[in-house]
Amino acid sequence: MSAPLSQVTPNTWEFLSTPMIKPTGFREYDARWRFPEEINLPGMTALGLGLGTQMHARGIEPRIVVGNDYREYSVAVKNALMIGLMQAGIEVTDIGPALSPMAYFAQFHLDSPAVAMVTASHNPNGWTGVKMGFERPLTHGPDEMGELRDIVLEGRGEPRPGGSYKIDRTVKEAYLQDLVGDFKMSRKLKVVCATGNGTAGAIAPELFERMGVEVVNSHNELDYTFPHYNPNPEAMEMLHDMADTVKASGADFALGFDGDGDRCGVVDDEGEEIFADKMGVIMARGFAPDHPGATFVADVKSTGLFASDPELQKYDIKADYWKTGHSHMKRRVKELGALAGFEKSGHYFLAEPIGRGYDCGMRVAVEICKLMDRNPDKSMSDLRKALPRVYSTPTMSPYCADDEKYDVLARIVEKLEAWHAEGKDFAGRPIKDLVTVNGARVILDNGGWALVRASSNTPNLVVVCESADSDAELRALFAEIDGVIRTEPSVGDYDQTI
Repeated sequence: MSAPLSQVTPNTWEFLSTPMIKPTGFREYDARWRFPEEINLPGMTALGLGLGTQMHARGIEPRIVVGNDYREYSVAVKNALMIGLMQAGIEVTDIGPALSPMAYFAQFHLDSPAVAMVTASHNPNGWTGVKMGFERPLTHGPDEMGELRDIVLEGRGEPRPGGSYKIDRTVKEAYLQDLVGDFKMSRKLKVVCATGNGTAGAIAPELFERMGVEVVNSHNELDYTFPHYNPNPEAMEMLHDMADTVKASGADFALGFDGDGDRCGVVDDEGEEIFADKMGVIMARGFAPDHPGATFVADVKSTGLFASDPELQKYDIKADYWKTGHSHMKRRVKELGALAGFEKSGHYFLAEPIGRGYDCGMRVAVEICKLMDRNPDKSMSDLRKALPRVYSTPTMSPYCADDEKYDVLARIVEKLEAWHAEGKDFAGRPIKDLVTVNGARVILDNGGWALVRASSNTPNLVVVCESADSDAELRALFAEIDGVIRTEPSVGDYDQTI
């Protein structure tokens, strides 16, 4: 077929018949576009044809599981994608509305070689995309995404006979059974369940009830207009709403889930947000006694406590800091045979024997409830306060256009490398190390650090800082890294700051 165009005028004959795909939608580890401004339905069919062609080229058995998140346009987008897959000779099993981890689970449950999940994840309405993978529990990384992009944009999708379509609606019940099994709480637990009216509202409340947890519902009615806030448990708006609900209900803690259910956010009984990297350390402490010598992978945005926490050191736990991004992290966990991976954005990758290695907010919820059950005399705030004290920013994202952000980041990294080479102090302290595996993480001699990287999903840079010393040092770290960022005039405003 002919190559898709990068732009077609809306409300024209061509818009309904000619594939349009903006190239920047192919990202490091998934594909995301504004719909229909950056991809139209014929473009999504071209993507399906390209994905099916990629399966054949790689020798993947031509069977795939396909699901969609709960958005007004997701079924239409999924149908267009499935037409392309069937055109490529792929046997499609449609599991209907689903969470991303439910689709990943379906790969195991239905013994499917491939998965394609239509979702915009935590992005606001107006976005769509696809998370896809061949080698379970992995999803496409940069190599696979680059290959797929070239097949699609160069018009190399190849129609073949043999495509078919069937529906399977057994996955939801099997997924819930796989998560909970016969586990029941032995202590009373009251949990705020927050889904921001997103897809997880169809799964999470029932999950808690099966474990014997008392549920305080918070915006769990499915409503794809997202009337209260965008379901993103990294955003302070959602976390503050969760905290208010905890205080009003007297709940033991709150768990919040993003638009496709692969991330989990936590607020404790005192209304304090526990960012996912700190929650990861709490969970790692719970796993360590049964798994001495285990490796935990953390993304470069995460706290330094995975390496420095004395409780983890007691059990010879090894920390590995790796590239941010769910595909990067899943792959690293599998490569190292790690027990788990933790990403500050709320992705947790719990591998055998705890989970299956993919990111699943529901699995995290189950393991947090089990952790509390093993500590019947402890509150969530007790577990938080038991960690060594550090001062951290939320994830902060200044605007930077998709077609500029990597060049901008390269210049920022170059400036920080020069700063380090000259032996200059940073925020008033010597630089101990500069890690450039994914952007630049400036590490001070006392363990404090500041990170800048490019977002793989949105037109933004990403900034995170942490101090083991004080809130004042935290603010100094942010001021210093922001000063370097502001030397680039194309970087815009932050979505949130300290």
